[in-house]
Amino acid sequence: MFSRISGTLVERSGETVVVETGGLGYEIVVPTSIASKLPAVPGTPLALEIFAQLQIDGNAGRFTYFGFTNPIEREFFEALISVASIGPKTAARAFSAPPARIARAIDEGDHAFLRTLPGIGLQKARDIVAKLQGKVTRFLLIQDSPPASARPIPGFAEEALAVLVQLAYKRAEAEAMVSRTLEAAPQIRDAETLLAEIYRRRPLEDAS
Repeated sequence: MFSRISGTLVERSGETVVVETGGLGYEIVVPTSIASKLPAVPGTPLALEIFAQLQIDGNAGRFTYFGFTNPIEREFFEALISVASIGPKTAARAFSAPPARIARAIDEGDHAFLRTLPGIGLQKARDIVAKLQGKVTRFLLIQDSPPASARPIPGFAEEALAVLVQLAYKRAEAEAMVSRTLEAAPQIRDAETLLAEIYRRRPLEDAS
């Protein structure tokens, strides 16, 4: 069992991602609000904090892995499943809303909001508030999404970004190159043109 995985995104389908590391591909369930933060382009480096659930069926056991972008999200997930009536699958479905919004509802005793979450009825909402109210302050600060850049990155730019990362550029450096190029040439609409423009502009940036 492990608590973190770092590798390459192989596939993303709904709330499931496959991450390859060490020659193995791991299927990981990522709650909806967490999945919205993840890259969509195969080949992109990806690191996730992992909660592992062991399910026993007769004499056989099977792990289900749940993924999060940071340890605080995972800790909040673990807090939810500490409520007797909430299992990992229910908690993952409940994360359809941003974790910080769920934490606020718990802190305020907002049963009505909690009941809007998939799999959470009135009794489970009451159980959650009874167990966790007053204990979720640190989770109120979880970011709903990554810090916004000056210019949103469209899908074709994500594709170009993945190529740059595969070419051994550090992700932060590649993101800066993509952002600067799109700012200077906003008419670009495809990955090939974007990469060509980044290559063309590189000598100018190196000389500055």
